[in-house]
Amino acid sequence: MHKSPIIELGGIPFDLSIILMLIVTCVVVFVIAKLATRNLSIDNPGKLQNFMEWAVEFVQNLISSTMDWKKGKHFLSLGLTFIMFIFVANLLGLPFGIVTDYHDAGHAHIFGKEIVSVTEEFAKHPESEEVGVAWWKSPTADASVTMALALIVFLLSHFLGITKNTKAYFKHYFQPYWFFFPINVIEQFAKLLTQGMRLFGNIFAGEVLISVLLKLTALGAVGWVASALGLVVWQGFSIFVGAIQAFVFTILTMVYISQMIETHDEHEH
Repeated sequence: MHKSPIIELGGIPFDLSIILMLIVTCVVVFVIAKLATRNLSIDNPGKLQNFMEWAVEFVQNLISSTMDWKKGKHFLSLGLTFIMFIFVANLLGLPFGIVTDYHDAGHAHIFGKEIVSVTEEFAKHPESEEVGVAWWKSPTADASVTMALALIVFLLSHFLGITKNTKAYFKHYFQPYWFFFPINVIEQFAKLLTQGMRLFGNIFAGEVLISVLLKLTALGAVGWVASALGLVVWQGFSIFVGAIQAFVFTILTMVYISQMIETHDEHEH
């Protein structure tokens, strides 16, 4: 695996590849949304408008399946943003990668800052002739990104529970009996952990397998053929995995929100 381009500002490490890929993801999603809604037409909608209308309807149905639409309609923009952002982010690492090799720790600098991940690698393994740094990858293949997304959902759902459904929110921690309080608290943090790590684990595993397939080229002609065939099959499957993971993250978001803003009786109906 290649190293990440990490620099330090004020003693805080920053992964430049994650920052770059988050910006790229935001730009791609914004451009798609802008192009799809630029020339809206009822009589002759374009392909992108049809796609956006389908995406909106898909998220509407997703929300309606988890909570009352009168309460859930306020989260349409949130759900649409999550599903588009995560889907694009999941796929960015599939088409290609950008890697730079450093042969000397003294040259591992960018914007006048030392790339500490490279210098540390040379310090640990002084016999190394080069250290590769990956600049292009799926941002959701990094646990800090997926856990940040899950933390947004966690904070939002609990804020809505406290402000919109106060009595039922606090009451549920002591159900079915008061001594279930510690278990109910642990359950909330378990949701945060599993939502973030599920997304990270699936996307990271896919990118690791792609790296392994690329290394098959070192075996010669047979390796090149095996690598090409494996990449075609795996990248096709990864598109499916990326879509499924975007869907799972979004529907879990709506389920967690609905559990906080709806009472137990409403859930039963």
